[in-house]
Amino acid sequence: MGSNKDNFLRRGLDRLYVTSGWFAAACIAVICILVLCQVSLNAVDRLSGLLTGSAIGLTIPSYADFTGFFLAAASFLALAYTLREGGHIRVTLVLTRLNERLRHGFEIWCLLFCSAVAVYFSWYTFLLIKESYVYKDLSSGMIAVPIWIPQSTMLIGLIVLSIALIDELCSAILGHKPGYAETGENLLDQTDNEPAS
Repeated sequence: MGSNKDNFLRRGLDRLYVTSGWFAAACIAVICILVLCQVSLNAVDRLSGLLTGSAIGLTIPSYADFTGFFLAAASFLALAYTLREGGHIRVTLVLTRLNERLRHGFEIWCLLFCSAVAVYFSWYTFLLIKESYVYKDLSSGMIAVPIWIPQSTMLIGLIVLSIALIDELCSAILGHKPGYAETGENLLDQTDNEPAS
């Protein structure tokens, strides 16, 4: 029965990380669409200038603000998924020189430290959002966006990252290998072992 509960929890957490990654990908897609639309409008403007002698002045209002908001959202929402996939840069020069027991202890210490930092940043990001909401802070572009809205995506990404780090910490304490150690860190080994085509 405990095994079913563990499997349910594991599937739920993995689904959370993947969903966060998909939202990050959607933000990147929206940035691409915005850039493509703005470039197309610039081309029409340039063509109009060449044909009629005056540009129409086509633009997406607050284009730069929105792409910045979506870039921040994508960056933060992708953190947990990237961790689980082993995509974060880890300097393992020291770890590879340690024996298995020391390496495991060092891994637990690193995960504990990273979890504490992620929770700390989550808390202070929450306080920042609360302040932005209370003082009704707005973006300075043509379209005034309440700043707490894009800041909220940062908080969501940090909370999911905190959950992922605590998940890895609990797994390491129970004696399991971290999920990221089985994926991205072995990427070079996997490509080296592939037969040449």
